[in-house]
Amino acid sequence: MVDPALAHRAETAGLNASAPPQQGEVEGWLIRLSPGKAKRSRCINALAAGQLPLDDLLARCQSSFDKAGLPLIVRLTPFSQPADLDAQLAAKGWPAFDAADVMVLADLQAFASPPALPQGQVLLAVENSRYAEIVGALRGSSARAIAAHAERMAASSVPYQGFVLQSAASQLLACGQLAQEGQITGIYDVFTPEEYRGKGHGQTLCTALLAQAQSQGAREAYLQVGSDNPVAQRLYARLGFEFAYRYHYRSPHGVVD
Repeated sequence: MVDPALAHRAETAGLNASAPPQQGEVEGWLIRLSPGKAKRSRCINALAAGQLPLDDLLARCQSSFDKAGLPLIVRLTPFSQPADLDAQLAAKGWPAFDAADVMVLADLQAFASPPALPQGQVLLAVENSRYAEIVGALRGSSARAIAAHAERMAASSVPYQGFVLQSAASQLLACGQLAQEGQITGIYDVFTPEEYRGKGHGQTLCTALLAQAQSQGAREAYLQVGSDNPVAQRLYARLGFEFAYRYHYRSPHGVVD
């Protein structure tokens, strides 16, 4: 069973790493208004119960999202406040969508001596704006979303490090990022081009990323993976990650892309 304190550290580190410049607070609720693709950077994180009635609090938040031209989205976790917030929003008819599992790795010591990369493959560091372009193109993100991703990384108080795994012929095999805060590191935006999936490149990349983090003083790691992505979950389990908790989103606008 995962240590609850580690799960909470992962949640806090994830919030810090995903903070966009467009962020505010209403009654202890963290409001994020990035125009990017990542929902964690354009949603409400309800960190405190607050003093206002729920409908009044939601109305204040709705005003901020309207001004930003974004649909209101609430991220629900085991840490959300008030504790029955998910049930209250469900009772309003707000659907749940995009469930994700947070997985944690309690000890990175196993990555102190990582295996060598397969022959001909190389891991290269890339600066943040270039990484946003690479992963955005792979995902089919809009130019606006790519720019917002780069802006968020540039403004983050938690430094991002982007890496690409390439073949001897300079073909992109996989890419991913680290966001390290003290002794805990997050793995973000891991992506393997469709034509190279199922060949072990994702595991090679993540092993190298964890070794990099361990060499920089990280002792714990976390990541977020879609609850409907068993292939990725099995990959992370092979690396030693364990399920910590699940979160999802709700919105009065229905399922939001």
